[in-house]
Amino acid sequence: MRSLKNSIWKRRNIFPIRSRRFDPHQVFAALGHRNYRLFFTGQGISLVGTWMQKVAEQWLVYRLTGSVLMLGLVGFLGQVPTFVLAPFAGVVADRYERRKLLLVIQAFAMFQAMVLSALVLSHSVRIWHIVALSFILGIVNAFDIPIRQSFTIEMVEANDGKDLGNAIAMNSSMINMAKLVGPSVAGILIAMVGEGFCFLLNAASYLAVIASLLAMNIKPRTTVPVEKHILHDLKEGFDYSLKFGPIKYILFILAVNSLMGHPYMVLMPVFARKVLHGGPHTLGFLMGSAGSGALVGALYLASRDSVRGLVGRIWTASLVFGIAIIGFSFSTVMWLSMVLLALAGFGMIVQMAAGNTVLQTIVEGRMRGRVMSFYTMSLMGMTPFGSLFGGCVADKIGAPHTLLIGGVACMAAALFFGYKMPVIREKIRPIYIEKGIIPAVV
Repeated sequence: MRSLKNSIWKRRNIFPIRSRRFDPHQVFAALGHRNYRLFFTGQGISLVGTWMQKVAEQWLVYRLTGSVLMLGLVGFLGQVPTFVLAPFAGVVADRYERRKLLLVIQAFAMFQAMVLSALVLSHSVRIWHIVALSFILGIVNAFDIPIRQSFTIEMVEANDGKDLGNAIAMNSSMINMAKLVGPSVAGILIAMVGEGFCFLLNAASYLAVIASLLAMNIKPRTTVPVEKHILHDLKEGFDYSLKFGPIKYILFILAVNSLMGHPYMVLMPVFARKVLHGGPHTLGFLMGSAGSGALVGALYLASRDSVRGLVGRIWTASLVFGIAIIGFSFSTVMWLSMVLLALAGFGMIVQMAAGNTVLQTIVEGRMRGRVMSFYTMSLMGMTPFGSLFGGCVADKIGAPHTLLIGGVACMAAALFFGYKMPVIREKIRPIYIEKGIIPAVV
């Protein structure tokens, strides 16, 4: 235990740089870029619809089947394509113009939401419809997420990408503002008019992001000539990511948290109905609490004027996330559950956004799409297996015990990452010095 403690605290000697804790003027720096303002507005509207659909779909599945296992299965099939296809999406992102790719992707996502809304509003929806359409959306998202993540730097490159970290944090803020608003609105709409209108509004929301992409003025970038086989580029990306310690360990902790911690989202309807004895409103408030905590975490990261110290934030946030999940698994009181979910949301988004920022600041430009695809695979690709695990285990031992196991696993991963922090910092430091992110002498 002492060696672990010494290893963790040794980071102060390896990376002894202090930065401002909070800078309110820095919070919205990325919005100074016209292209990013367009993206932030359009994507923000679309994401509210996306979160409305997520909550409505979960409630619809549970209403039709009453099965925890089916919740896990739908979650699994809706996200497993990301695990398989995200690496290929990374190669595509490095080869072709990302804005055009995103336009096609958003059109497919809008079509999926329109079909789902038509089925529900016509009262002809069956569980297999939801499963199939969820799988189709999973394929769309497998390409959307890594391409969108690697597209961020193109929107803030006017000042050599110095606002990249802020843009990534603002992306997280946008997601979690939508996560705060979307579920709350969905809970009200489900109770008043049913799930179908949530799906219909989500379909309409995609028009906003499509319009924002069309209005952008993006500087043409140098793409990789399509000369080598896609599997060659894929192998090159794997070798690059897994042989460099900082990338490998960041991907590891994100993968563990996604696999063992994120099932709390899938099991939320169970806690809302059986543990807290509520309905759609309760589900909306619980998910809104997680979103509010995540929003605070994202704004905290956006306020930082440097990437310095983010490795330590990944470790701290992972500990907070694990502890909050464990606490939530024991709670039977609404207000306490909401507080714990807010802490879980804070920890989750800080580790995700900090990990994203560190990866994008140390990666080579030509490998950005592939590294972000592995980030997506670790973050979103492991989630379906976590959903399946959560559904199967909760069906046998109950949702609270399932989350307890997941929270303990997340804490263990955080302690391992803390043990490896000195090695991570030693390897990152020369890259930051070369890029002028930190001075050579401190």
